[in-house]
Amino acid sequence: MGCCNRRCGLIAGAVFGAAVAILGGVLIPLGNSVIQGTVEKEAVIEPGTTAYDNWVSTGANVYRQFWFFDVKNPQEVLQHGANPVVLEKGPYTYRTRYLPKENVTHNPNQTVSYLLPLGAIFEPSMSVGPEEDNVTSLNLAVAGAYSLVPKAFHPALERLIKSSNSSLFQYRTVKEMLWGYTDPMLKSLVGLFAPYNGTYDGYYTVFNGKEDSSKVGIIDRWRGERSLHFWDDKYCDMINGTDASSFAPFVDKKKPLYFFSSDICRSVSASFQESMDLKGIEVYRYSLLPSTLASPTVNPDNKCFCRDPKTTKNCTLAGVLDISSCQDRRPIYISLPHFLHGSPYLRKVILGLNPSEEHHYTFLDVEPTTGFTLRFAKRIQVNMMYGPSKVITVLKKVKDYTIFPLVWLNETAALDDETADMFKRELISRIQMLEIIQQALLGTGMAIFVLCLIFYCVVRRRNNQAKFV
Repeated sequence: MGCCNRRCGLIAGAVFGAAVAILGGVLIPLGNSVIQGTVEKEAVIEPGTTAYDNWVSTGANVYRQFWFFDVKNPQEVLQHGANPVVLEKGPYTYRTRYLPKENVTHNPNQTVSYLLPLGAIFEPSMSVGPEEDNVTSLNLAVAGAYSLVPKAFHPALERLIKSSNSSLFQYRTVKEMLWGYTDPMLKSLVGLFAPYNGTYDGYYTVFNGKEDSSKVGIIDRWRGERSLHFWDDKYCDMINGTDASSFAPFVDKKKPLYFFSSDICRSVSASFQESMDLKGIEVYRYSLLPSTLASPTVNPDNKCFCRDPKTTKNCTLAGVLDISSCQDRRPIYISLPHFLHGSPYLRKVILGLNPSEEHHYTFLDVEPTTGFTLRFAKRIQVNMMYGPSKVITVLKKVKDYTIFPLVWLNETAALDDETADMFKRELISRIQMLEIIQQALLGTGMAIFVLCLIFYCVVRRRNNQAKFV
């Protein structure tokens, strides 16, 4: 009777252990379902969700750092046709994106519309000097007029340049170059980003993700249109993805992330590079591929981005994007800093450039469960084109079309310690706790089941041996 009770107890223990293990196994898909439901609910862009609070007003401080290319030999370029020699000067840092979105409108088709106000506040403590520092740079008015004014009217342009005492290069403050000055030739405001403060980007209309979480944040319309009208091509004019501040939850690192940037007037994709730790949070690092700005001979998809074969060596020039079609025809070219991934020719005609993958590439660090971008660095260079002329005196020594680097910027942000702790407390710790419970139940149950099974076999064997004694 005692042996029977012992065997029955061990069988009951094994059954109990199996039940506990099964419970732990059942909790895995059930727990994953709970996590998925919670994340998808909190990712919706509507009042009351975690995503909405961070979406309306950027939680982290966003900074734009500017490095200028100071021309060291302007007279040699003008008088002898020497290649410009430049020296990087910076950073000059401004706080941006500190204003909350405006005119937020929730639409009946599960989208939300808004305006993104623009503003910049100088940060002296994060800069190498004051905004009043001077740089020798390209004359924006002269270079712009060279392209905008038809060649038949270049004699008139020459007279205008001389009468205003203008030249190919100019000596301006950092503040003037960025935010504008009254040009003596044009008698109007000229600047790389003028006007900026008090202006807006948008309207944007994005999906709120309520009906389909995979569409959250994806841009439906920009300035009221579902496609661009800059490139005269259906592919290049597509508006793809989000604004890069967030993506759909449960990120699949095997798939690229798509986003639209109004700064460069096009959509791009970023590919997974590696998993990283950011203040105790696992993030996926994504970056732009070299093929993004490759020449059409390497990446045929970029053929529709080539606007002028004459200035781009018959569309074989890599590393630059002509955005004049979205800059009122001003000859503005976008590239990565120091022409990273660009054709060697670009660095041959402008001396003093030193591209660095580490310091000059663009990246996004995305938390894979929520799809939130927790750290990013958007690095782009603004260039302007000028070329040779037999009429305009300041361009007579120029040998070929030149894409001249004016400034490169690093727009960057990262979550602070307080936000990181909140993120870990509200999401990561809960997920980890659920996983611990699941694994504990599964492990404990399996251990009880196996031990009871082993002891049952031992007891049964001893009983069998006792019968033969």
